[in-house]
Amino acid sequence: MEWNKHPELANRHTFLSPSKYAFLRKTDEELVNSYYSSFATDIGTATHAFAADCIKLRHELDEDDWRHLEFELLRKKFPREAFDLDFIFPTVQRYVNDSIARNMDPEIGLMYSSLCGGTADAIAFRRKKLYIHDLKTGTTPAKIDQLMGYAALFFLEYGYKPESTHTELRIYQAGDIFVCEPNSAEVREVMDAIVHADLVLHNLKEE
Repeated sequence: MEWNKHPELANRHTFLSPSKYAFLRKTDEELVNSYYSSFATDIGTATHAFAADCIKLRHELDEDDWRHLEFELLRKKFPREAFDLDFIFPTVQRYVNDSIARNMDPEIGLMYSSLCGGTADAIAFRRKKLYIHDLKTGTTPAKIDQLMGYAALFFLEYGYKPESTHTELRIYQAGDIFVCEPNSAEVREVMDAIVHADLVLHNLKEE
């Protein structure tokens, strides 16, 4: 048999892939909604990049700047029906403007070891105060655990002590801001968990 070549299928699945056979039983409306929803992760990534550029350039967003975000998403070939700027932009605006007001740096990598690291959306440390902001473009309620992990990584990497630092963590989502000010014991607990988990896995690799 002489098989047809399809290099465009390498390392990817089409939307109507047999490996995602649930589409076979969807109604037309469900199929269309599922198609638009499939862009959510990539739209979130593009929105984070837009916000990061605004923070880097210290460009505060006003109410009319939603057009710039719309242009950026359309430029990346996302269907207009796949995103709701009335839902996304107010959150992005508050996140960007608050991060600029605090002179924060966007997309900063934090690392404890080769097994444990991550990138904070926006972070600042000055005068014994640590600020970490996280932008969420989805609808699933976010948890503070991720930001606690970033805070722990900061202290582990840079050697500062949470006992002598005021830590404030913020999640920006669906037009709201969730603020958490963990105490040093809570941060230490996460730091200890990271150190322990890293040791367990490193010992496993050495066996």
